[in-house]
Amino acid sequence: MKVQPGVSKSKKAQQKDPHTISSMGTMRIGPEFKSRISEHEGKILALATRNVVTLPPTATIMEAIKIMTEKRFRRIPITDAGTRRLEGVVTSVDIIDFLGGGTKNLLVENRFKGNLLAAINTEVRQIMETNIPYLNDQADFKDAVSMMVEKRTGGLPIVNNNMQVVAIFTERNAIELMGGLVTNRTVDEYMTENVKMVSTDTPIGQAAKVMVSNRLRRLPVVKDGIFAGIVTSSDIVHFLGRGDAFTKLTTGNIHEAFDQPVGSIVSRELIWTEPGTDLGKAMEIMLEKKIGSLPILEDGVLRGIITERDFLRSLLE
Repeated sequence: MKVQPGVSKSKKAQQKDPHTISSMGTMRIGPEFKSRISEHEGKILALATRNVVTLPPTATIMEAIKIMTEKRFRRIPITDAGTRRLEGVVTSVDIIDFLGGGTKNLLVENRFKGNLLAAINTEVRQIMETNIPYLNDQADFKDAVSMMVEKRTGGLPIVNNNMQVVAIFTERNAIELMGGLVTNRTVDEYMTENVKMVSTDTPIGQAAKVMVSNRLRRLPVVKDGIFAGIVTSSDIVHFLGRGDAFTKLTTGNIHEAFDQPVGSIVSRELIWTEPGTDLGKAMEIMLEKKIGSLPILEDGVLRGIITERDFLRSLLE
């Protein structure tokens, strides 16, 4: 296994409506931003998620899809069934890559001759990432944030000296520490501008390909140039893991599901904020709504998008 050693970033949008979250309102005043960070140095296990759901390498890809759908996970550590030693990680991006979004789909075409039903019942080890970063359980908060930003990953397995997974630390764990604090930094300082977008009538399969080829977990969606929402890799996996799409998946007719327009799986509730919003308030909105990114609109125009990873970058400055 090649596990890497641990420790050792248009046009008019819809106007405000009753379902829209904006940056306006009173924000509670909490401890200083830097002070909150220093409070948690050396306490990675105290901040991480301890009850980690893992899968053995012999579990099927379909099992991974089911767990991601039921638990709304983005990633699952893959561990040896006997020793619980870390062997890899499978993410929602790996799943959509395999189902037709990227090069991992070659496994379906070459090994299984296009038989998706057989392919989704193969072992998850076939698509998991093995060259992954991780952290030792003695690591601190800054180690975790630095590694996630450097490696462009949204989560780090935490292992003991025997390489057994004891916890997982995610971008969401870090953001939970900061939501609602006054940071004296605004979202427009850290947001990604000139973001890639797709239209509501773009096939889900095509949106998946854009994500995989550009190493993106999410894409803004527009209709006639008007901002309509955001679609994520997890949205696609959850769509495929339930209802009619799941039936199509299990019968091998994935192309029928992937041909549906991406607008059909975008949330109808538009959640956004404005360029001058404090980072702490933006994090609070994301935590409340359980989302991993926030569009930035100004006078109805999409200016950019801020993600959990952008928040992590701000913690390192």
